[in-house]
Amino acid sequence: MSAFLTVFACVLLLAVLLSSLAHRTILSTAALFLVAGFMLGDGVLGVVSISAADEAVGMLAELALFAVLFTDGMRLGWAELRSAWRLPGRALGWGLPLTLVITALGAHYLIGLGWIESLLIGAILAPTDPVFAAALVGNEKVPPRLRQLLNVESGINDGLALPFVMVFLAVAAGSADLHLGELGLELGLGVLIGVAVPWAAIKLEQTRWFSASTQYEPLNALAIGLLVLALGKATHGNLFLAAFAAGITVATFGRRQRESFEHFGELIAELFKLAALLVFGALITPALLGAVGWRGWLFAVLALVLARPVAIWISFLGSGLSVREQAAVAWFGPKGFASVVYGLIVLGSGIAAADEVFQLVAVTIVLSILLHSSTDIVVARWFDDEREVPAWYGAAGRVRARLRGKEPDGDGSP
Repeated sequence: MSAFLTVFACVLLLAVLLSSLAHRTILSTAALFLVAGFMLGDGVLGVVSISAADEAVGMLAELALFAVLFTDGMRLGWAELRSAWRLPGRALGWGLPLTLVITALGAHYLIGLGWIESLLIGAILAPTDPVFAAALVGNEKVPPRLRQLLNVESGINDGLALPFVMVFLAVAAGSADLHLGELGLELGLGVLIGVAVPWAAIKLEQTRWFSASTQYEPLNALAIGLLVLALGKATHGNLFLAAFAAGITVATFGRRQRESFEHFGELIAELFKLAALLVFGALITPALLGAVGWRGWLFAVLALVLARPVAIWISFLGSGLSVREQAAVAWFGPKGFASVVYGLIVLGSGIAAADEVFQLVAVTIVLSILLHSSTDIVVARWFDDEREVPAWYGAAGRVRARLRGKEPDGDGSP
């Protein structure tokens, strides 16, 4: 553990020092942690020795996903969802299940996995991660509806994919171990805790007897999250649905709590994300990358360039989005943190196909992180009409730029 903490601290410091450069270029902080984990893990240098069976791995995955789902849910109150539902609704209502099914078809027919394991892989790889589309979402020259679509979709689909992952994982564990009533109770209890605890805490603070000081306001939502986590653990309610429901509840009923916690919560979630990516990278070895064979790598490529693009194309027929906007949405279906943690959960589940599922998920995520994190700025520039006209562009280009008001005339006026 001391070796892991030392490595994490060093890589984190390096990531902080390079963060400004990464924001302007194709460098990716997430890719840095993934590559660092791979290089320092048992498969290469052996500095960090981590096994999927280690209790710390499961605990980190659990806490990381809880933190991320809590902060994701907090970005999306019901008011925001109602006002911006038309396009994200297509991506979530049609795009997510279609991506799941198309990915599952590839795993079944190309790899030869059983249907339940294939559907499990589809559910793990269906969510998208906004981190790898940061340059697109944060670029004001990109149409607002496109930025909103990607932001809302990636903020919600982690939580929507979770029940599918849990159900398919329970079925894959064997019919003897599957009790649908217990599973339904676990999921329902998680949602109940996630709604009731934040609502009661916020209403309590709104009474005349209680009020949080400015100094302690950021800790309000943190306390709510910790209480949801503790009650979920004690009652065996589903922690992840509880976290997502709690975040949405805080965003809906506690505007002040949401605003005070926003920056603090994102930093906490980011730390957990990076730590989980380091662990994930350490579990990926050269032997694992080679064990999937050409079919595994072909599956990973098709999962990125076929499954989501086809699903998005079908989902957005008649939506009014331009071809360029649809292409951007179709390409930016990056597999990121949620898929990493779902993969770690499956690896530690003990199901018969755990290793094979994890291997396929791992190579797809690795490929996605490398491709999507290095192309977000490139795709964002498709929408950048404000760029300088290069010298080699010629007189015609300069005339067009002048007519658009982008280049000054000889007297210095636009």
